[in-house]
Parts: sequence; C-alpha cells; structure tokens
Amino acid sequence: MTRTFDRLQAIDALRGLVILIMMLDHVRETFYLHHQVTDPMVIADTEGFLFFSRTLAHLCAPVFVILTGLSAYLYQAKYNSLTKTREFLLKRGFFLIFLELVVINFAWTGQFPPDVIYLQVIWAIGLSMVALSLLIGFSKKWLWIISLFIIFGHNLLEKISFVDMPLLQNFWFIFYERGWIELGGIRLRTSYPVLPWIGIITLGYCIGSRLFDSKQESHNRNIALLGIGVISISLFFILRFINLYGDQAWSTMPSLLETIMSFFNLTKYPPSLLFTLFNVGVGFILLALLDKVQYKNWVKPLIVFGSVPMFFYIVHLFVLKALYAISVAIWGTTHGQYFGVNHVITLWLITIILSVLLYPLILKFSEFKHKNKQIPFLKYL
Repeated sequence: MTRTFDRLQAIDALRGLVILIMMLDHVRETFYLHHQVTDPMVIADTEGFLFFSRTLAHLCAPVFVILTGLSAYLYQAKYNSLTKTREFLLKRGFFLIFLELVVINFAWTGQFPPDVIYLQVIWAIGLSMVALSLLIGFSKKWLWIISLFIIFGHNLLEKISFVDMPLLQNFWFIFYERGWIELGGIRLRTSYPVLPWIGIITLGYCIGSRLFDSKQESHNRNIALLGIGVISISLFFILRFINLYGDQAWSTMPSLLETIMSFFNLTKYPPSLLFTLFNVGVGFILLALLDKVQYKNWVKPLIVFGSVPMFFYIVHLFVLKALYAISVAIWGTTHGQYFGVNHVITLWLITIILSVLLYPLILKFSEFKHKNKQIPFLKYL
C-alpha cells in the first residue's frame, strides 16, 4: 500500500468527519429555525448547547477548503502537469458553481425558477478553485505570501464600502462583504464572500506542496501537521487575549459560561483571521491523528462518507427538505411559521439516525464510483 493511498484515506476520513458535523448544522437550519442564530452569535440569546453545536460546525467550511487545496496539489503531483491541474480546477470549479446555482439552491428553497439564490459554501469553493487555477503558476514562495497576506490581512478591509457605486458594491459583495445583489427579478445573497476562502484554499495547496511530497515520511509529515495546528491555535489564543485585531472583541459576561462563549464567538461570514486560525489549526491536528488510526474499523464509515462528499451533500439536503415537508404535513407549524423541535439534543439524535440510514446508500455509490473511474462525471462527486 503506497503512501499516497494512505494519505488519501486520512483525507477522506477527515472530510467524512466534517461532512457529518455539517449535516448536524443543516439539521439545525431545517428543524431549529425558530432559534436562528446570527453571525457572530448573540450570547445572551443563545443557549450553551446551541452555541457549542454551531461553533462545532464552524470547523466544516475551512477544513473542506483546506483539503480542496491540498487535493489540488496531490492531483498535480499525480499527473505532473500544471496544465492538466489548471484544467481540472477550472472544470470542477465551474461545475460546483453550477450545482450551487441550480441544484443546491433548489434543495434549500424548493423554488424553480427561484426568486432568491443563496451563494453559499459550494459557490465559494467553486470560485476559490477557479482562483487557484490562476494562481498555481506562481512560484511556491509567492503562493505562500499571497495566502498568508490574505488570511492575516483581510480584516483590514472591513471598513471599506461602495454604497454610492452600485457596480463596485455588487463586486464587493461577492469578493468580501455579505449582501444582496439585484439581478433582474432575482435576488442573490452572497452568504460566502470569496476573498478569505481564496487565501485558505491557497494555503491548503502550499501545505500539500510542502508536506505531501512523495519523499516525505509519514511520521515527519504528521509531526509537521501537529506543529502547524498547535502554532495556529496558539496564535489564535494570543491574538484573542490581546483583543485588538482579527475579529469582533470578546468581553467578560455575567457568567463564566457566557464569558467562554464570548471568547469563542467568532465571525464566519467572511471568515475572520481568528476564525481561520482556530478552525484550520484544529483541522490539521485532526488530519494528523486520523492518519494514525485510519485502519481502525470505526474510521471506515468516515472514509466512505468522505470519498463521495458532493454526492452526500446533495442527497442529504434533499432528504432534509423531504423530511421537513412530511413533518409539516403531519404536525403543521409548531413554532410560528416553522415546524421545529424543542431541544438541541433532538437535532443531534436526528443527525445520528440520518447518518446510519444514509450510510448504505453512500457506501453503494462510493463502491460504484471507484469501480467506474472511466466515467468522467463521477470524479466530480
């Protein structure tokens, strides 16, 4: 068994772990809308378990994007072709953008043609892949500089606005600031402004080129990943205690729990420096740990889920949409205009049950995909 295959097992396991955490957050978005949370969250209005569940889900997008960049490097190393890698990134990037606009938006809204299109994480990953395809021709030194400059410097852009210049404002909404874009009779919501994600995907590519070279020993690579993770989280704590830059300030609250919540109450849209440092750091540590246990039986389901992430993403959204419609048909709206459950623990139970029920389907598709690699379309799922 080659090292490359080992690495992919660990990468798939991590991707599988975060995609299940992501489903928990989407269950929340489906059955707990009567307790919707803001970004960052309002501590006084958010119960501790809900805060923990939402904060746990913060891990998902940064890890997905980091692994996308890392996988782009592995693809380039496999084929030893910058041109082929650029072509793959462009094709997959535009494919993800298409999925977000047509398939995934329909899964969320149930409307076609839509009145509103939400430009969310798949859109951001797609645009980031397109951007990475243009950047990978730069030297590794410049890629490191570009990545770190974006990640550490983008919070300086928070005060910039183009309110009086609509064309620039719409571009800015896509690039950095959440907002609404009017496009004929359709409204576009830029939920995931793309600039910080470009920095993160480029970092993943750089980490891949540095640590996932075929000559790199597994032990040394894992030590390096753990080191990067610890340094990243340490920087988070240092900057968070200083409380001057990298996110909205935290404060001492009436209780210890609320103070801890304030400390970890980070901004995701767009991902702040501190949000990125903490979640990327945790992601690298998890990758190193999963590399050591990837052959354990309990890791296999994670590898299966992570081997077909886009298929799982689409399937689980439509399943949740169907379950919500069935629930409304049976019980009606139980919380104002929404049907919802009463406790956060119920969201966890729903997620666990769905994970078990969906696993056979995901396993079958994973086996089908890997037995039919000659079908080009399947590699995008």
